[in-house]
Amino acid sequence: MLTNNHHYLPKIIGFLSEIGIAVNEKPLSDDTFLPGLELGPGCVYVDYDKLKYPGDLLHEAGHLAVTTPEQRLIAGTGLTIENQPWPTDGEEIVTLLWSYAAAKHIELPLEVLFHPEGYKGDSEWLIETFESGSYIGLPLLEWMGLTEPKGSPNAYPKMKHWLRQGGTELTIN
Repeated sequence: MLTNNHHYLPKIIGFLSEIGIAVNEKPLSDDTFLPGLELGPGCVYVDYDKLKYPGDLLHEAGHLAVTTPEQRLIAGTGLTIENQPWPTDGEEIVTLLWSYAAAKHIELPLEVLFHPEGYKGDSEWLIETFESGSYIGLPLLEWMGLTEPKGSPNAYPKMKHWLRQGGTELTIN
């Protein structure tokens, strides 16, 4: 079921492996949020027979990357952190920033990441916005310690860390 962009999968999987996000092959049901993908504890499960858009793998991994190490360990388990929905709206915005930076880093065409069948019809707008240097939510990514502040030599879209390092104390329910 892969699109003609399936040849980008080794590049995406190689990058995720390098930064410490496991991609595990597993048969998945047809009712996953994105076809052929599901988040698990510290990993992304992929069903290659059902995966339609390889860029979705990079975006879903971004959800893990921007969470604290504690949150990554319970991703996909149904547990919640401090009774909060996951991902939060802020984490969704930061995931867009993270996945854009990752796509630039691995030289993935933005049309593969922000494909026309996703992002609620806003894929073209997202590409134009990011390419124009408008980075909505960037202060949150900086606050998380993932990138240097705007104006520094290693500022976004360069990343200081690919995985969020620490966080506040958490209550797991």
